[in-house]
Amino acid sequence: MLDTAALSQLLNQPCKIVITTHHKPDGDAMGSSLGLYNYLIQQGHHVQVIAPTDYPEFLAWMPGNEEVMIYTGQTEKAAELIAQAEIVFCLDFNNLTRINEMGELVRQSSAVKVMIDHHLEPEDFDDYRYWNINACAAAQLVYSFIVEELQRPDLINADVATCLYTGIMTDSASFRLPNTTAAVHRIVANLIEAGAVNWRIHELIYSNSSENRLRFLGHCLSNKMEILPEFKTAIIAVTREELKKYDTNTGDTEGIVNFALSIAGIRLAAFVVERTDMVKLSLRSKGEFPANEICKKYFKGGGHRNAAGGQSDLSLEQTVEKLKQILPEYKTLLIQ
Repeated sequence: MLDTAALSQLLNQPCKIVITTHHKPDGDAMGSSLGLYNYLIQQGHHVQVIAPTDYPEFLAWMPGNEEVMIYTGQTEKAAELIAQAEIVFCLDFNNLTRINEMGELVRQSSAVKVMIDHHLEPEDFDDYRYWNINACAAAQLVYSFIVEELQRPDLINADVATCLYTGIMTDSASFRLPNTTAAVHRIVANLIEAGAVNWRIHELIYSNSSENRLRFLGHCLSNKMEILPEFKTAIIAVTREELKKYDTNTGDTEGIVNFALSIAGIRLAAFVVERTDMVKLSLRSKGEFPANEICKKYFKGGGHRNAAGGQSDLSLEQTVEKLKQILPEYKTLLIQ
């Protein structure tokens, strides 16, 4: 493993750098990636952000977004850039399977691999690791990496601040989760002072929905939500046909599970959606309930205690039934 001094020395001269994040990037994935991008370009580095897949349109306004490359649309060019890179930053993920086909390209690259992440059980593919499972967002860690490790708070300009604020805001559910500590609020205050316009960022993320998305949300809450009071659980299951009917785009399902969790008395919420190749699950929980344990044990996934995801090769109906059959195992935790 490299130490910070060795990495700082590498970064003291212009390098060819690739920044990547997990597939179907969310606000923290893109916020941390573009925040780091806007920091590095100030020092003359040649930087390319490569997202494994597309991401929601409501994230496309962030500074530097116009320079992002989507791997699935430019596979040959992306592979060339990864092969030529001297440093590859891996943000908001810690297992190379999370970047799909790009994983083996990164693994085989001779570049120094830097992981900045807050998820459990990291894979040992990295040369430098800045990792803390107690951080509320990867963007929080990117801020600390720049300010505390690299000692460059002077390069937190408005563009960097805007992107990092977006990442922290979205991954902390607008500063509502338990890991939104006093230290996080101090970082956020510093980002606002550096130029992040907090109210505008919130508006661009949360008040920028299409009509179709809102109608789809209404359909999910009115017609698709099932409450299991004996387990304090809510489940929303959506078919491929319903996604097509409402002309949903990437990101339109994001956050729907949180509406189910907001019901008084509910401790576990699940959003189960039938995709083209498999069924995906998003679980959210309150308190000490281990949503990540269910995803890891039964659905080939994982994540944080209160926010986790998984997948299933079963049909949508069979996946929902499997989830229901698991709940009695956790009844004591759910009803306490």
